Amino acid sequence: METHGTIAPASLDEAEAAFDRVGPTAQVVVRETAKAMDFDREEYRERVTGDVIETVRNALFAESLSVSVGTRDEFDDWRAAHERYEVVELGNPDVDRVAWHAVPFAETVLATTFQNEEDAAVSTLRRNAFGRVYRDALLGEEAETDEAAAADDDAAETDDDETDDATGAGR
Repeated sequence: METHGTIAPASLDEAEAAFDRVGPTAQVVVRETAKAMDFDREEYRERVTGDVIETVRNALFAESLSVSVGTRDEFDDWRAAHERYEVVELGNPDVDRVAWHAVPFAETVLATTFQNEEDAAVSTLRRNAFGRVYRDALLGEEAETDEAAAADDDAAETDDDETDDATGAGR
């Protein structure tokens, strides 16, 4: 069995802290990508929205989640040791290899099976873990607040500093 990734939050507070830590990185990644694409100031303001930065932030968090990879027997042993966890398994149960990510604060483990394409399975699992568990836990109320802020921004002209505050990046 092997493990890939660094984010393995035991609590919702730990997940929120890890999510907050990737915010500034998301801003830098977007800014540097826009520079590499030769965006001028106007194009940057027009195209780089809070949604763009939030998407990068979500992807950075998800792709850093810790994933265990092993045989079906190793996964079954893990499950036996964690009987309280709800299991969300994707793929064919008759396949030899399994990638899984446990979310202790939700008492859930997400797993995906694969035969040969380990990297694809790990990435698919991470996106599913984010979409099925972390998105609501991390963005539930925040997403509603951000939508209201975006509506306010549409109603009035803002400068760059206000737009950066509305993105939520850098938290």
